[in-house]
Amino acid sequence: MNGMTPVHQEPSTSAWSWPLVGRTEELNLISASIRRRPDGPAGMVLTGAAGVGKTRLAQEALTAAERRGALVRWVAGTASARTVPLGAFAATLRLAEPDPIRAVPRAVEELLADTRPAGVVVVVDDAHLLDELSAVLVHQLVLRKAASVLLTLRTGEPVPDAVTALWKDGHLPRLELEPLSCRQIAALVETRLGGPVDDAATQRLWSITRGNALYLRQLVDHELAADRLRESVGVWRWSGRPGLSPALLDLVSTRIGELPQRQLDVLDVLAFGGPLEVPLLAELTGACAMEEVEARGLIEVFPQGRRWQARLTDPMFGEVQRRRAGALYAQRLRRRIAAALSATGGRRADDALRRAVLLLDSGAQPEVALLTDAARRAVEVGDLALATRLARAAVSAGGGFEPRLLLGNALGWTGRMIEAGGEWAALRALARTDLQHAQAAMARAKVLAWAGRPAEAEAELAAAARTTSDESADLVLAGVRSVLDAHLGRTARAAEASAEVLSHPRCPAAAVPWASWGLAMASGGLGRLDDIEAALRRTDVGAPGVGLHERALVVVFATRGLLLAGLPDQADRIAQRFRGPCTESLGRPVDAFTSFMAAESATVRGQVETAARRYRQAVAAHREADANGWSFIALVGLTTALGMRGEPAPARRALLEMTAEHHPTCVYLAPDVLLARSWVVAAEGGVSEAAAVARQAAEVAASQGQSTVEVLALHTAVRFGDRTVADRLARLATEVDGPGARIAAAHARALAADDGPGLQAVSVRLEQLGALLVAVDAAAQAAGAHYRHHRHGSAQTATARARKLAQACEDARTPALAALTAPPELTRRQHEILTLVAGGLSNADIAQRLFVSVRTVENHLYRVSTKLGISNRAELAALIDDAGAPERSGN
Repeated sequence: MNGMTPVHQEPSTSAWSWPLVGRTEELNLISASIRRRPDGPAGMVLTGAAGVGKTRLAQEALTAAERRGALVRWVAGTASARTVPLGAFAATLRLAEPDPIRAVPRAVEELLADTRPAGVVVVVDDAHLLDELSAVLVHQLVLRKAASVLLTLRTGEPVPDAVTALWKDGHLPRLELEPLSCRQIAALVETRLGGPVDDAATQRLWSITRGNALYLRQLVDHELAADRLRESVGVWRWSGRPGLSPALLDLVSTRIGELPQRQLDVLDVLAFGGPLEVPLLAELTGACAMEEVEARGLIEVFPQGRRWQARLTDPMFGEVQRRRAGALYAQRLRRRIAAALSATGGRRADDALRRAVLLLDSGAQPEVALLTDAARRAVEVGDLALATRLARAAVSAGGGFEPRLLLGNALGWTGRMIEAGGEWAALRALARTDLQHAQAAMARAKVLAWAGRPAEAEAELAAAARTTSDESADLVLAGVRSVLDAHLGRTARAAEASAEVLSHPRCPAAAVPWASWGLAMASGGLGRLDDIEAALRRTDVGAPGVGLHERALVVVFATRGLLLAGLPDQADRIAQRFRGPCTESLGRPVDAFTSFMAAESATVRGQVETAARRYRQAVAAHREADANGWSFIALVGLTTALGMRGEPAPARRALLEMTAEHHPTCVYLAPDVLLARSWVVAAEGGVSEAAAVARQAAEVAASQGQSTVEVLALHTAVRFGDRTVADRLARLATEVDGPGARIAAAHARALAADDGPGLQAVSVRLEQLGALLVAVDAAAQAAGAHYRHHRHGSAQTATARARKLAQACEDARTPALAALTAPPELTRRQHEILTLVAGGLSNADIAQRLFVSVRTVENHLYRVSTKLGISNRAELAALIDDAGAPERSGN
């Protein structure tokens, strides 16, 4: 073999077909470190856990060095070559020197024989596996500064002294490569798949791989092949339990290594039992074995409250140990762990849940009471699949009303309404008390309401109310009715009823989530911030009888109310507190709700691309199994966001989908549906019609008592140039809480007065509030007002402000922003007609859209042609800047 030829021995896998994402900073540091320097070459020591991406980064750095003209050498340490002197370099060198003393100098000479202006770069992968003589050779290369040397080392492995000295003595810097963050995983997988990935899928991938790039590649490729990772509504979603490919199984097994049985016992107990208190784990496995495994880095201890817990450092270790275990051994171990948990008295909230699961999986038959308690706890923490399994087992074991109610609820929350309906239908025969009869009626009403039959749902509740004389039952029914009233647009009635239920001194736990949901919905529409806070407080973490999914609905509508009140920062804090850090998926529909909340916030903030992406995630999640109308609700937001982006064709398609999926129970969304339509019409150039539709939305909101939604609708009309709604907004500003209505009223007043400085002041206030796209519109309108009053310097300042703010709004194109590109000589009506011309509409179509005669349209076009010296329609259409970038002060 010619030792002068660059040799690449990295394994031939699909790894290089994956993009390198999220490592730009590290790659720049590595590339800079191996560039030839005036005082001689240098290099770097790159360390990190197995699979974190060290070899890939080294390969990328090596490729960049080759492009610069450097001579590159790739050397890989292996366990098999470790027993052979200079074994790592055997494939690179022609050396046949038996004397070790002379072998190293000769090897250095051979490696450096072909010098180039860009120098020599030697990459040593897995340098912790080098034999001693190879390690000495690498040390000499660094000391002589004749070549740049990049080494990769696995953290926690023993390293030859000569290699350790390289960073300990300051010859080379050391860079510890951290695992990929959740955000980096999202970027990497989206680049690999070529489209957006659902947040829930990203969170599951991070939870399972803990940012290990090698695990991630293997897992994603395996799940793609198994068709569990698939595209839906333009979003990649991941369903089902993850598989473990043979390659991934081998990788994880290698990390675990060969362990004595007492240490494997520790891993097995944690693999089957999950995180356990340290004393309990020590009792089951022995304290010494536990300490030995911790020293190997296979488990970790962490505080939880006043107690210390132990868990596996890598979730994949558990997958491997469960795969290795035989069925009889696994059953016996599960029963042993369950008995140990029972002996401790079940001190933790989840102990009953874990005991029930362990016993079920062991083939034992847990008591009905334990299964019911466990199912209730699974609902509380949001694990609906597990709740379904446990409740079904309780029913099969002879459980009565409560486990069947839990089973129906768990099935209903996941959209399996037909199955849920079957379970709830059986409740009537099982009900023994008025409260149980009320809960059975509530369940039946839920099926009817979300099946689009609200009148029948109301009749069911009314019939139940006539037959009960129990106060608790009456309160439960009243709480459910408040939710139905809120959905049907009876805002004031819903607010009154829900507040009455929650303020009752003997309000039963079963009524709290329903009444809180109704109060959050109604108070958001009425603009009552104290009542929104009360709804959140009653359903906060730890509230008795409130499951995660019920709390999710209260949070969704509470954040909607805060956004309508002009408090996006407060809404985001509440949503983030609910969602928590990026760890693991909460499961459908909670993941869809969190995407929906993020989309709502992004819309208010003007991040229209982010909003559209998040709405698509919500639509995709709910469409998997949706009988609750939530895909329709998300489509309303998606249509609005696409309209704000100025994308007429996608917005119109979303509008058609939204119309097709209209849900009869969601009457409260009638104003939002009209506002979505107004943005589609605006994107198509019909700004006058858009303003009229927005005013219509305001009228509907007013008829429902949704004052904050009326504010939003009227403010939207103002953004479309409507100068007639200032008085109504001024009155609304005195009726609702929060800064949103007051700023909207100021905006309308300044626009009506053609007050450029006033519009600029409004723009500043909107920016401070976080509503950037509305701030853009106010600034653009200020530019027009300044121009009309011949304040050209102020017009340019306002235009510059609009441009700057628009950069943060992800390519949004609103009518006010688009007007900045129009020739200043044009009136608003002339600009609107030109926009419709650019959209391909005929004069007759334009006349119909603007409710004017064809002759009027022709006259406007004639005047524009005369003003600008243009004689054909194509040149007129070209006046509208398709990119939507502001170029001059408008009117």
